[in-house]
Amino acid sequence: MNASEITIADTEMREVSELVLKLSKKYGATDAELSLNRGAGLSVEVHKGQVDKLEYNRDQGLNLTVYIGQHQGSATTGDLSPQAIEDTVKAACNIAKYTGEDKYTGLADAELMLADHANNNDLDLYHPWDLNAEQAIEIAKECEAAALGFDKRIINSDGASISSYSGIGMIANTNGFTGIMPSSRHSLSCSVIGQTQGSEDMQRDYWYSTSRLHNQLDTAETVGKKSAERTLARLNGKQISTRKANILYSPEVARSIIGHFTSAIGGGSQYRKSTYLLDCVDTKVFPEFIHLHEQPHLKQAFGSSYFDKEGVATNNRNIVVDGIVQNYIMGSYSARQLGLKSTANSGGTHNLTLDTTGQSFDELLKMLGTGLYVTELIGNSVNGITGDYSRGAAGFWVENGEIQYPVEEVTVAGNLKDMLQNIVAVGNDVDLRGGTRTGSILIEGMTVAGA
Repeated sequence: MNASEITIADTEMREVSELVLKLSKKYGATDAELSLNRGAGLSVEVHKGQVDKLEYNRDQGLNLTVYIGQHQGSATTGDLSPQAIEDTVKAACNIAKYTGEDKYTGLADAELMLADHANNNDLDLYHPWDLNAEQAIEIAKECEAAALGFDKRIINSDGASISSYSGIGMIANTNGFTGIMPSSRHSLSCSVIGQTQGSEDMQRDYWYSTSRLHNQLDTAETVGKKSAERTLARLNGKQISTRKANILYSPEVARSIIGHFTSAIGGGSQYRKSTYLLDCVDTKVFPEFIHLHEQPHLKQAFGSSYFDKEGVATNNRNIVVDGIVQNYIMGSYSARQLGLKSTANSGGTHNLTLDTTGQSFDELLKMLGTGLYVTELIGNSVNGITGDYSRGAAGFWVENGEIQYPVEEVTVAGNLKDMLQNIVAVGNDVDLRGGTRTGSILIEGMTVAGA
């Protein structure tokens, strides 16, 4: 969608939202909230120089939730004609008449919502790419060719892909809130297979680049070569015996550690009492040097927004200070269950940031000394109630601060409570390709189960 299409979509979506909310009242809703989206995208996948998939999509949709008292009903449609909209509103209201009463349901508190007709334009999130199919195919082919031509040990390709999407979203409710969300996202990735000559040993790895702005993507050659380098580094992997060891998580997998923590302090886990960190506000969960916080107003970042999915205003917010939990992560429903206020996290966190302790990757290897550098996690055997943690892993064995050889078919295990307390350092090699921003994380004293 170009700028003029966005302007038209904005106007049309406001008209649709006004109609939906008006009809909701007409058919008996005491309150209603909706989300609208409209966008277009292009994606291409190539395999060994041939196009495997070429897909162009243009989509739109309405998601509506109505409240009749404290009874809730929801309905969706991709047809935004007046008759389809009216039918959708009727369906939602009819559903609400049959659902059970829930005293915690309803719109977010009006005083927490951002000003009327809020928009995210100042966050610079919308950068469409005028990419046609021929250009996309050429870029994907160039990316794959760079990987396949990097080294004769790269014997096959799992493919290269490129995608571009831009659109506009809107949320609105009967408290008078309307929020506009224009955004774009572009990505380029490649995955290849390597084999040691004269051996049956084969490995696969990948790399990708993603950005709001297409001209900030890594070049096709860079992505292709990086995927090849990562694949070759994994060849001739070894197993290791079971032992206690220090673990260094690469940034790409380190964010999963933070994800397990934020899930544990999520409002849903707290009010259901299904978490190993129950009632943990004002509790020291991390070492004193850990600072975890949200930065929702960073320009061009993937987690940026002035409001959450309920229209609640976002702000810079500390979640962990000096290792101590400051507050939970909540939307309105879970907050009411706990007798608290929403933290503007309906739909998730916003640029969750774990501050670095300043070390480079090489310095972290020196601190690791002897242990395992994990670059991939496999499976997910994590118990959110007890905190028991066990995941398949691959990476590299490190001795005296230097990488020695690749490691495969191992399991890293521990308990999340201990793991969080035993964080030693957070690197400055921060991965910015997602909504959680962290560098490599070094953790002491985990179990590595091998041969």
